[in-house]
Amino acid sequence: MAVLCGLVLLVPRAKAQQPPETDPSPIVQQVTRAWDRSSMPGDLEIWPDRTVLGFSRDVSRKFGQIHLTCRSNIDPSQGSCNISGDESVSFRPSDIVLRMVEQRSGLPTEVRLNGWLRRIVSGRACSGDFWTPHVYPLYSAAWDQCNVDSPLGTGVRLVLPQEELSRLVAGHWRGELLLDLRVDPKQAAVLTNTVSFDFTITDHNAVSIYFPLFDQVTPHVGLNLQYDPIAQTIGGRTQLDMCLYDGLGSQSSYLGVTVRDSGAQPPGPLGYSVWHVDGGSDATQRVDYTVTLDHNGSAVPMRNGVEQLLHGIDSARLRLVLLPGMTQPVFCVPTPLTLETPRVPVSTKRPGYYSGDLKVELRVPTVTP
Repeated sequence: MAVLCGLVLLVPRAKAQQPPETDPSPIVQQVTRAWDRSSMPGDLEIWPDRTVLGFSRDVSRKFGQIHLTCRSNIDPSQGSCNISGDESVSFRPSDIVLRMVEQRSGLPTEVRLNGWLRRIVSGRACSGDFWTPHVYPLYSAAWDQCNVDSPLGTGVRLVLPQEELSRLVAGHWRGELLLDLRVDPKQAAVLTNTVSFDFTITDHNAVSIYFPLFDQVTPHVGLNLQYDPIAQTIGGRTQLDMCLYDGLGSQSSYLGVTVRDSGAQPPGPLGYSVWHVDGGSDATQRVDYTVTLDHNGSAVPMRNGVEQLLHGIDSARLRLVLLPGMTQPVFCVPTPLTLETPRVPVSTKRPGYYSGDLKVELRVPTVTP
């Protein structure tokens, strides 16, 4: 029993220790992460709670007033927050707004980091472990004397919450946060801490073929046939706006696109056909057309059922769209389709309405179509 009582007394003393003497030194940190949006990480802890910024038993060094400030309170390019220390006492966390930039598209998105300071005190009059139980804003320069205990040092916590990470769509994101460390709020910064972020985000479940003019409904497209009364022919040309989203921030090495005639009857010699709605299987009941895809300014003929590989996706022009079911805009690759019907004598075709079905399939290197 005597041994057990001795252990009970020793355990609190072992936990309640002040950190070693620590002079402030620059933190240069690279935070590199990769994830898919279907499996988001939790809160990203940059600096765990009680990361010591400085501690000295010499109260005159004022390490109990250490605080962090930004270079700007309006420009988030390197972090936006208070640019000077605040000597008033307040107990709460504080935020930093940081601009992240997607490297492929240049799309900027602002995220909000959250953090706080804790003071390391000289005794345990107000806390059992030499750390203040309450937290201060990152910019707090308050000299907070607690009873007989003086502040001798400062610890920090900095986190990028999950809900802020969810603001980043698929792509390669970078950002750099600069936080100046100050001791005396009336003097210049002692040093600068740098945190560089490098995130690679995929969104495999969101791979899609997007038709901007039809949004969430199946496109219904007319062939735009025109009658030439002099030549007694019909023919036409129409374009279908289409954009491809690869779920990788348009950084795929290629995209595989297949266009196929999925009508009930086999197409004619041009590869694609519409048929008279009243039925029939001979050529007079059928109008043939071709399909061409525009990729980055080049016309790509599409053969029925044959996959066409589109290269240069990582350098192709992009288009900003809000895809159905998504809350953040993304960049997709514009690839409009042109449906062209060569002119044929009107006498060779049965008057009336014609219809057919066309299916477009997308394959990206890392997912199943």
